[in-house]
Amino acid sequence: MKPFDAESSEDPLALFRIWMAEAAATEPNDPDAVALATSTPDGHPSVRMVLMKRLDQRGFSFYTNAESQKGTELLANPNAAMCFHWKTQRRQVRVEGAVSELPPEDADRYFRSRGRLSQIGALASQQSRPLSSREHLEMLAAALVKRYPDGVPRPDYWRGYVLAPERIEFWQQGADRLHDRIVFARADGGWTKTRLYP
Repeated sequence: MKPFDAESSEDPLALFRIWMAEAAATEPNDPDAVALATSTPDGHPSVRMVLMKRLDQRGFSFYTNAESQKGTELLANPNAAMCFHWKTQRRQVRVEGAVSELPPEDADRYFRSRGRLSQIGALASQQSRPLSSREHLEMLAAALVKRYPDGVPRPDYWRGYVLAPERIEFWQQGADRLHDRIVFARADGGWTKTRLYP
């Protein structure tokens, strides 16, 4: 694989969009899947996969249960990191920055775009809390299907978040472990760009 042309790019978000489009053409499913790392205020980390649903001028957006482990950790310590890994492309992108909550209208809009049973699942789940059995969860979901035959309300705890990038690193596999690494860091309203040793 030839070195990627990061030298000509001054906008890491534009470069990310190119890489995401290329990944979408080759990844078998969920090219928008990303590992989201959070931590407690005293530094105990945790990581899990989420789906990045939008990239705009605010940053990288995702949705989750605010009462889950990641939700409570983000409330206590809003600094987080993401890592996209596209195996078919032999690329990864690391993103670091502060996370803030999106306006409720954003969460409403995305919640309405989901399938009805996916909405039911979000309403039924008390994410990250102990569950007595799979059967109990399915019973809750079935009861909610009957309770809401038309529209499913977005639960207040199901919210949107955005990670505002302060640092974005692009990594591409190279021959003989001579990988390409370019890191962009925010500075004075723009971005600095540095090539790193692999």
